Amino acid sequence: MKTINSNQLLEQLNWRYATKQFDPNRKISASDWTTLEEALRLTPSSGGLQPWKFIVITDPAVRAKLRPASYGQPQVTDASHLVVFAARNNFSEADVDAHLQNVAHAQGVPVEALAQFRGMLVGGIVQSKDEAARNAWARNQAFIALGNLLTSAALMGIDACPMEGFDPSQYDEILGLKARGYSSAVIATLGYRLPTDKYAAAPKVRFPREQVFVNV
Repeated sequence: MKTINSNQLLEQLNWRYATKQFDPNRKISASDWTTLEEALRLTPSSGGLQPWKFIVITDPAVRAKLRPASYGQPQVTDASHLVVFAARNNFSEADVDAHLQNVAHAQGVPVEALAQFRGMLVGGIVQSKDEAARNAWARNQAFIALGNLLTSAALMGIDACPMEGFDPSQYDEILGLKARGYSSAVIATLGYRLPTDKYAAAPKVRFPREQVFVNV
């Protein structure tokens, strides 16, 4: 197993920042983007249920429609790629069963052997929560995927900007997400920074260790 060392990891995490100015002429290569998509696919989730869709938008016309719904932020049109993290609405027993069919196939076991696991997932996520709570749960899972994408991109030297500054209802309408049973949770733009982006060299502002860590 190949690993990176501590210095390499921290160097890349210090290098990354929420990029405000992307170079519209630099595009992420197809091979690098395929790697980032695979990293997203490998994101962990509660129960392995993956209650999300990743909407990758490169069409300039669609992104031009989305920019006003993003309060005019230029990253939406200037970055190489735009990803909308969409969370599953009203997660159901049918969704659990679809996941278990996938588990059975991948692990080579009969789906009946997963009955206890099914009971745990249905009881803990579907039956114990109302629709609003299930939607909140699914949205939280999407943020796990966002964090994974940001770190993966940084390790590859690719810039990214996580964004909650957009109108989810407009995104849902433009992208037809409601009809698919999903709602936009958060977005991210990825590409390469412009040298003129003043935030690239700004010192990171983080609370000191003793303020954010509690050792028990």
